[in-house]
Amino acid sequence: MAPRKALTARQRRLGTELRKIREHTGLSMTQAAEVLGTDRTTISNTESGRFGVSPERVRTWAGHYECPDAAYVDALAAMAAERITGWWEDYRGDLASGALDLAELEHHAVGIRCVQMLYMPGLLQNEEYVRAVLAEAVPPPSVTRQRRQLSHRLKRRDVLDRANPPDFMFLIHEAALRMTFGGSAVARGQLDYLLKESERDNVTVRVIPFAAGGFVETGGSTQYVFGPVPQLDTVQTDTTTGPAFLDAETHLVNYRAALDRTEERSLDPERSRDFIRAIAQQL
Repeated sequence: MAPRKALTARQRRLGTELRKIREHTGLSMTQAAEVLGTDRTTISNTESGRFGVSPERVRTWAGHYECPDAAYVDALAAMAAERITGWWEDYRGDLASGALDLAELEHHAVGIRCVQMLYMPGLLQNEEYVRAVLAEAVPPPSVTRQRRQLSHRLKRRDVLDRANPPDFMFLIHEAALRMTFGGSAVARGQLDYLLKESERDNVTVRVIPFAAGGFVETGGSTQYVFGPVPQLDTVQTDTTTGPAFLDAETHLVNYRAALDRTEERSLDPERSRDFIRAIAQQL
């Protein structure tokens, strides 16, 4: 099987999960190759995501590894069966691969829980706000690149409108609400847009006011993305070099606890809408 030309985070994740199952049995690659009747190189390339794998092989390997979780194996087989080319692939070569991986992660999400400290959540940004944020980039992007970034950012919002959309919980700090990217008029328009989007049945917006005091550090931007089974949850954080994706069990447990505590200190949805309206009136 030829190596993949463009390896996505989702493809790497499938390989990682196959490695986790193997390691849970205590088998080395060499031992697993003997059990599966293949070679060590095939296992290595599959676990790294460089080679694709069929749903049948996923089930065969999981069976030989004696994985007892049928729902988990079914979810991995479904990942292996995917043959679609997502809309984000149209941007490959124009944008960093991390941006494409983020769009793919959101597309496959069962639910998303997000905390934002300084920016509006990407999925809730209107066009004027996106333009204002992109204008602050250092070094400034070319006109062509900025146009592609804007198009990609706005296209990500389609996940809110799809059939059977995920449930979204957006925890937004007061600091993000008071940032005036693009000036007062743009900021006010963004807050109005946020209020409108908060009325969706699948969207919950909760504000973390300054008065909440200190709380557990969750980073400048964090998304906890729920997969079809808990083992396939993913934490996405923003870094200066782009989005980072975490899936170790320790990361998942710690970020769930951090987001729980953050949510406890946030305002309920109705009080949050009142809070946002009050800030908009001050602009």
